[in-house]
Amino acid sequence: MMTTLGSASASPGEFDTGRLEVGETRDGSTVGLPVAVLNGAADGKTLYVQAVSDGDELNGLGVINRLVPQLDPEEVAGQILFVGIVNYHAFQVAEHRNPIDDTKMNRAYPGDANGTSSERIAAATFEAAKRADLVVDLHQGRTSRMINETRVRCGPRHRLHRECLELAKVFGTGYVLDQKGPDGQLARAAPDNGIPTIDPELGGAVGWDEESIQIGLDGMFRVLRYYGFLDGEVERDLQTRASGFDQYGSPSGGLVTFEVDLGDPVSRGDTLFRVTDAFGELKARVTADNDGIFWRSRRLPQVATGEYVCSVGTDIDEF
Repeated sequence: MMTTLGSASASPGEFDTGRLEVGETRDGSTVGLPVAVLNGAADGKTLYVQAVSDGDELNGLGVINRLVPQLDPEEVAGQILFVGIVNYHAFQVAEHRNPIDDTKMNRAYPGDANGTSSERIAAATFEAAKRADLVVDLHQGRTSRMINETRVRCGPRHRLHRECLELAKVFGTGYVLDQKGPDGQLARAAPDNGIPTIDPELGGAVGWDEESIQIGLDGMFRVLRYYGFLDGEVERDLQTRASGFDQYGSPSGGLVTFEVDLGDPVSRGDTLFRVTDAFGELKARVTADNDGIFWRSRRLPQVATGEYVCSVGTDIDEF
């Protein structure tokens, strides 16, 4: 049976690339997202994978870029649908949000085929995602410094929570944020349509980071093997899960020096960072409110009063 996505079309045992039309640019040129379909030689499940929902988050594109050449359709069971670059307009100008409508794409799902630029892109990609049995939406922590984690965003009371958590464990970055996400995220909209979905946040980088890309690539191969797209056994290691998130801003302007590194355990009262003036004089010291893991931090040292500095994952367990 033929598998299509946009202009990409593949018979069993074949692979093809094409474009998924989502509107026009300001000069009337067609906007087509780069898409690919891999139609396995044997029957199986359908997996939907997308990247660059946020235009400056490129590690997911790096994963797809490395993954696809290693897949032989003759050795795959089922279908894999890829959208390599979702936020077309933001990607072109290396920005986070879609500059056409100043929208964060991963707040626009399930989208609107007659709506804004972002809503139309979300609607088109969501139609593709709804065809799948599993969804992997590849992200990163923007340009911040962040551990490699996988996010389960449907919320612990959702009927698909267990299946989403299972998918996260299989992906296996080592860390999972299990917390209900904001409205408009694909990782919330797809489970509402009965599709287990995860949102791997592959570190944080300017450009892309090879270590995080490799972690994402390893995760994709684990998913493909565990769910039967490829032959092979998968061992699911224990994951460290955070169910909460404490975020810290700076109490004063100045220069930040961190006292802990990404992934370090922290205890309530431990110093997270200091703020000094240009001449090294201490202005503020910020401590952890709760026990947890140092999860994410800003990349640049300079901060204004109230500006975001770092995050600590809390309510930690292993599963």
